[in-house]
Amino acid sequence: MTQRKGSSFAGLSVAIVTPFRDDQVDYKRLAEQIEFQIAGGVTCLVPVGTTGESPTLSHDEHEKVIAEVIQIVAGRVKVMAGTGSNSTAEALRLTRRAESEGADATLQVAPYYNKPTQKGMYEHFKAVAEAVDIPVCVYNIPGRTGKNIEVETIVKLAELAGITMVKEATGSLDQCSAVLASTDLTVLSGDDSLTLPMMSVGAEGVISVVGNIIPEDVVAMVRAALEGDYVLARDLHHKLFPLCRDMLSLATNPIPLKAAMRILGRDTGELRLPMTPLEPHEERNLLETMAAYGLVQPVGA
Repeated sequence: MTQRKGSSFAGLSVAIVTPFRDDQVDYKRLAEQIEFQIAGGVTCLVPVGTTGESPTLSHDEHEKVIAEVIQIVAGRVKVMAGTGSNSTAEALRLTRRAESEGADATLQVAPYYNKPTQKGMYEHFKAVAEAVDIPVCVYNIPGRTGKNIEVETIVKLAELAGITMVKEATGSLDQCSAVLASTDLTVLSGDDSLTLPMMSVGAEGVISVVGNIIPEDVVAMVRAALEGDYVLARDLHHKLFPLCRDMLSLATNPIPLKAAMRILGRDTGELRLPMTPLEPHEERNLLETMAAYGLVQPVGA
């Protein structure tokens, strides 16, 4: 595979949850979850992204979670800190702080709610890229932000030295292909169920949600694809697909993921409002999905 600007991040990055206990960040459980991920063979951990419930963390909590992850990891894997914001000034402050703590890269979500023009998008990411020396991963997820970062804008951003990656969560293989054909950026899938299709056209891995519970299986699929063994990769994709589809479609991420982690004894499952737990019938469906994958005993067994 051709080397791209962010190829050192090829593989499995996991967007880790922020564990809570009694509405406080549970740093002991966070450390346990990090060790589980490192043992699973991940390339990179991504704290305080969407899965990490960044919208409901205070600024102090946001910065402390990133710092704790970096300290616990201690260089064993990479850390890509979620430090994006719809305020450029806030994104700059958070990103500079993460860099000072030792983050290896920053995940920068497209500015949400205020929906800037494409020029505004470009200027926002340019300001961040020029303010720090760590690589920037542009996170394009219009389903959350309300606006797509168009391919033409990404092509222009690719000319900046600090922009090295795109987390591609538009759900469009056309957009993924266009970015890969038009730039030397590394593309990482932002949708677990689309990781293999995206890798088949040149993406180099995934920033995963389901990797929180089955990192070794996702690593195996991504590694097979990176090595060109698409027969094995396809078999692993077919195994993973029902879990990715059925678990993550139950409710907004990370609601079903935290429920699954609670069932597996890896998290309290606690969320912060406005996130609320699964309804009983949704949890039954989750248990059936997990049983079908082999993570728990079949319901009623």
